[in-house]
Amino acid sequence: MARRIDVTGADGVRLAAWEFGDPAKAGPDPGEADAPDAPGVLLLHGLMGRASHWASTARRLSARHRAVALDQRGHGRSEKPPEGAFTRDAYVDDAEAALEQLGLGPAVLIGHAMGALTAWQLAAKRPDLVRGLVISDMRASALGGASQREWAEWFTSWPVPFATLADVRKWFGEDDPWVERPNPARGEFYAEVMAESPDGWRPVFDPGQMLRSRETWVHDAHWEELAQVRCPALVVRGLDGELGRAEAQEMVRVLPRGQYAEVADAGHLVHYDQPGAWLAAIEPFLDSLDGE
Repeated sequence: MARRIDVTGADGVRLAAWEFGDPAKAGPDPGEADAPDAPGVLLLHGLMGRASHWASTARRLSARHRAVALDQRGHGRSEKPPEGAFTRDAYVDDAEAALEQLGLGPAVLIGHAMGALTAWQLAAKRPDLVRGLVISDMRASALGGASQREWAEWFTSWPVPFATLADVRKWFGEDDPWVERPNPARGEFYAEVMAESPDGWRPVFDPGQMLRSRETWVHDAHWEELAQVRCPALVVRGLDGELGRAEAQEMVRVLPRGQYAEVADAGHLVHYDQPGAWLAAIEPFLDSLDGE
């Protein structure tokens, strides 16, 4: 099960956090996963994602951790203020507020793509709140202005509204020009971020806000913050993902306590493409942190 907990983010933005696993029992055994002192894990989705994308990971981790996934501003069930800030500082401050208000820290942060960048920036800013870090398929190098233009064109190519969720799965899993080969997991990923409206299925996010969110990182590199992360950190890449092996290994070198893992037959959506292999990559790292 997942229990919603409301969090107040930067500038008063209302955020939805989701705690996975059974609620804490009265007088729990300290060894039980739902004990209040179970080690905290905060999961941060990528751009266009939502907390529910972490459901299978969070449920698995809830056996031994207090696992919470956050709908970041502009995403999922969290607030999407038309004039809100969608800067790096805003996202980092939101995650910081979530850790403090939920009493999770010092926690392990697990982030995918944009969520991974938020995680390592927060780890650099507030080392007292972060005891470990998992970075999934996020580059530290700047992507450049051409990337932003490509994304803007991609959003306009979406055939919205979609008539059915089956159409969503087919387009993103097969017909999208960005798909190199059929990928059902990608179709499922995007079906999760659609909501039914009177004229069909549309994304739960505003594409314009997504572009504003990307703007704050595509033009800048983030190696400096990476070097400031003092806790153990695991860099995970899918072999067919957006993070190349050379850059991933350089990120590991720059991280003072960096480690590396890769998942075969996986692209950018590592935890969706190969959920079992993804867990096999991160669980030994989490176990090592729990043993410290």
